[in-house]
Amino acid sequence: MRVGCPKEIKNHEYRVGLTPGSVREYVAHGHEVLVETGAGAGIGADDNAYRAAGATVAKTAADVFAKSDMIVKVKEPQPNEWVQLRDGQILYTYLHLAPDPEQTKGLLASGVTAVAYETVTDDRGGLPLLAPMSEVAGRLSIQAGATALQKANGGRGVLLGGVPGVLPGKVTVLGGGVVGLHAAKMAVGLGADVTIIDRSIPRLRHLDDIFAGRVHTRYSTVEALEEECFSADIVVGAVLIPGAAAPKLVTREMLSGMKKGSVLVDVAIDQGGCFETSHATTHAEPTYEVDGVIHYCVANMPGAVPVTSAHALNNATLHHGLQLADKGLKALVDDHHLRNGLNVHKGKITNRAVAEALGYEMVEPKTVLAA
Repeated sequence: MRVGCPKEIKNHEYRVGLTPGSVREYVAHGHEVLVETGAGAGIGADDNAYRAAGATVAKTAADVFAKSDMIVKVKEPQPNEWVQLRDGQILYTYLHLAPDPEQTKGLLASGVTAVAYETVTDDRGGLPLLAPMSEVAGRLSIQAGATALQKANGGRGVLLGGVPGVLPGKVTVLGGGVVGLHAAKMAVGLGADVTIIDRSIPRLRHLDDIFAGRVHTRYSTVEALEEECFSADIVVGAVLIPGAAAPKLVTREMLSGMKKGSVLVDVAIDQGGCFETSHATTHAEPTYEVDGVIHYCVANMPGAVPVTSAHALNNATLHHGLQLADKGLKALVDDHHLRNGLNVHKGKITNRAVAEALGYEMVEPKTVLAA
C-alpha cells in the first residue's frame, strides 16, 4: 500500500502524522511512504531524514492526496483537503466530527473510509489513541491557565503556588479522566489548591488514592459545580463523552458568580467545548474575555509542543496504522477495537455518537464493510 503523510495546515499546527521512525516501520512492512516536503519541519525532521527512513518526498500536498491509498494525518482535514479525498481511500487521523457538520458533509461526499483516532478503543474500555494527546493537553492546560491568569494577560494576577504567607491559587478540574488526572498532577506540582469533580464514585476513589490527600474530590452536582467554579482562579474543562459533543457544564449565567479575571481552559473544545461560552481559538489568538472571565479554547493544544506530542502520538497510532496498511479494510473487520474508530465509510456514518449529534442515520460498521 502507498501511505501518504501531508503537512498539517491548521493554524499553528506543528505536529506530523508520521515521524521518520514510523516511516521506517511502514517501509519495513513493505509499504511505500509518500511525505510532503516540509511535513516534519515542526519537529526538527527535515526531508533528508524522511528520505533516509525510506520515504519519497512529494513537492505538494496534492501529490500526496492523489497518489496515496491511505492518508495519515494529525488534525481533521480542512476544506481544501477533504475535497481531495476519494472513494476507496483510507483516512487515519483525529476527526472530532460531532461538533463539525461541514467536515462531516465533506467526508460523506468524498466516499472516503475515515478512521478517527479518538474513537478507537482497547480491552480496558479506554481510548488509546486519544490518551497521549489528552495527557499532553491536560498538562498544558495548567501552563496555559497560569499564563492567562497573569495580570498583563488579562487575568487576576494570581501565582498558582502562592508564596509563604500568601494562599495558593485554586484550580477546579471538571472531569477525572486522563485530561483531568494530568491537569491535577501539574497543578499540584505547582503548589495550587486543587479540586477534581467527577460523576463516578469509583473514579473519585481512585483519584483520592493516587493523590493521597493532595487534592480534594467532589461528586458532580449543580451545587458542587457552582461552589467550586465560583471560588476558582482556573477552571479546566476536561469532560469527554467518546465521539459525542461535550456537555455544557458551565453556563453563561454562572460566569457572573466567578471571580473577575479568573480563567476557563476548555480542553473539550475539539468536541464542542464544555462551557456554554466557549468557541474555538488558535495559538495565534488563544484567549478572549466574556463577562470578565478569560477563556482559553485552543483546539489543538498539543500542537504547541510538537516534538513531545508528535512522538507520543506516533507511539500510539503506529500499531493500528500498520494494521490498516497491511490488511486494508480487512483490518477493520478483524479488529473490533479498530472498527470502533470507523466514523465514515462510503457516504455513511458508522459511529452512533456522531450520528446522534448531527442527526444522521447510523449504519453498523459490519454492515457497510460487508457490502
